[in-house]
Amino acid sequence: MSHELIYVIIKQAMPSIVIIPSRYASTRFPGKPLCLLLGKPMIQHVYERAKKACLAQEVFVATDSKLIYDSVKGFGGKAIMTSESHRSGTDRLAEAVEKLQTTDYKLQATDIIVNVQGDEPMIHPQMIDDVISLMGDERASIGTLSKKIEETDEIINPNVVKVVSDSEGFALYFSRSPIPYHRNEWKDLKHLTVHGSRFTVFKHIGIYAYRKDVLLILSKLPATKLEEIERLEQLRALESGLKIKVKETLFNTIGVDTPADIERVEKCLSTSL
Repeated sequence: MSHELIYVIIKQAMPSIVIIPSRYASTRFPGKPLCLLLGKPMIQHVYERAKKACLAQEVFVATDSKLIYDSVKGFGGKAIMTSESHRSGTDRLAEAVEKLQTTDYKLQATDIIVNVQGDEPMIHPQMIDDVISLMGDERASIGTLSKKIEETDEIINPNVVKVVSDSEGFALYFSRSPIPYHRNEWKDLKHLTVHGSRFTVFKHIGIYAYRKDVLLILSKLPATKLEEIERLEQLRALESGLKIKVKETLFNTIGVDTPADIERVEKCLSTSL
């Protein structure tokens, strides 16, 4: 069976849409989605890459900004206006889904919703296809990706979230701390290394696929204890008994957090897709 035919079968069996949460206000970089990268707004780069995913049937931007909404419409994209009061991208995603339900675009309970971060202009279409494919496992409520850590400093960087999974690929825990902690090799966190280690450390790549009904339920659950401690929303799902399936990816992403990141991302974009 050809690779293309497999994708056709998956696409028919699991209708999927990508929603890109995008807010205008940002403490470190206000108006970030509209910053120009190689002459295009960042949100346009994300949108166009998402459109190249083979398994996604539609792509929408969910935003609280008329400026972003108009920009998306201006380059021919689809956008949904959402509230300014959301605490997280997941909540914005859920409102967008509920608004789609009031239109001709009807979603079934088991349809797949993919959350692609609006500040990831380097997102690879294959990553979107990979998280959608994970949902072929009926035990999975959520799908996400991980990548092997190659740089030692990422292990101790709390902004790089680590994940450990069981033998079937389901997440056991996400943390900002080094996990698993290699007790016999890492005597001192100041001198640890991933090179020559007996184990592999994986960082979490923040792209998610949800079953529609799971997304709507999750967005209405209160924050949980571990979520508040680590400031990681995915822990709410684990603490609530939802199963998150994780797949390793070979692709890396480079997010735009501050204006200082623009030059580096532009260099990467100029040599990519």
